[in-house]
Amino acid sequence: AQHVVISLMDDGRYGVKLRENGVRVYCLGMKKRSFEIAKVFNLVKIIKSESPDLVQTWMYHADFIGGIAARFAGVKRVFWGVRHSNLEKSVTRRSTLLIARLCAILSSFLPEKVICCADKAASTHINMGYDKAKIVVIHNGVDLTRFYPNVEARNEIRSDIKVSSDTFLVGMVGRWDKQKDHASFLKALSEVRKNFENFKCVLVGTNISEENSDLVRLVSQTGLEGKVILCGQRNDVPSIMNALDLHVLSSFTEGFPNVVAESMACGTPCVSTNVGDAAFILGDEKLSWQSSDSVMLSELITSIASKWAGEPMRWHDLKEYCRSRIKNNFSHQKMVDRFEEVWFGNS
Repeated sequence: AQHVVISLMDDGRYGVKLRENGVRVYCLGMKKRSFEIAKVFNLVKIIKSESPDLVQTWMYHADFIGGIAARFAGVKRVFWGVRHSNLEKSVTRRSTLLIARLCAILSSFLPEKVICCADKAASTHINMGYDKAKIVVIHNGVDLTRFYPNVEARNEIRSDIKVSSDTFLVGMVGRWDKQKDHASFLKALSEVRKNFENFKCVLVGTNISEENSDLVRLVSQTGLEGKVILCGQRNDVPSIMNALDLHVLSSFTEGFPNVVAESMACGTPCVSTNVGDAAFILGDEKLSWQSSDSVMLSELITSIASKWAGEPMRWHDLKEYCRSRIKNNFSHQKMVDRFEEVWFGNS
């Protein structure tokens, strides 16, 4: 199958990579929170000229604008893609909620299928009024050629950040955002420190740096100066995952949290709040907890650190379990096969 990609806005992170791999990419140049009718007509024109067999859209604005444009361009087969698992007013923009509600109305006749990345996302949208008969779940896949156990990468990162091989390294990959709840994570670590001292914490993501005064203040308030390393945004996440002994996701809300699957694919154990499909990815309810409960998180981290420190066989088994769980259930190939099944076969 050949693919053509149309971005409502700009190249973003993947435009150049797609072109390098021979994919035609169009950018409409729309601005955030604006509706430009001329660019919608341009979208219809592009779709007509490409004459695709089907159109797959991603996220609400693209579902709404792209779905209608595809129909005007004469494309009969339209598939939507949604990711949100939490559409509560407290965490969702009003404009996003409005578009999602419009899409719910259109879902019974415009798309052939609505593809969700997580079971939680599916139930959220059915509750909002999306046509249940159209909903299909395709879990995200992990590229196992990028995310795999790599001792060399582990040693290199630890050398760079000056963390010895006999120090328990816990961390989180995620941007600075209230939904990620770094506060509960750091509060939990301050509790862990009362019983277990031999650890360091590394945080990676957008705005995770010394220039973020709110984050620096949070580290200070939890008494973790000298324990927490702020690494900012990185392009070597597989290496970071390998350097860790434990990855933590403390989010209030997620759909399919890729970082959980990515860390496990590297053989790195992960614990997560019970949000989205996190518990399903983990495959073990003992590795998840309710969001904001920093006491339970501290107990989880302490328990896993104890295995690392004193139970080498159980630690080895846990790492092996993590890798096989992702390899057997959440590989890229499984995701691709499932999309092809929905697009071209029986879903």
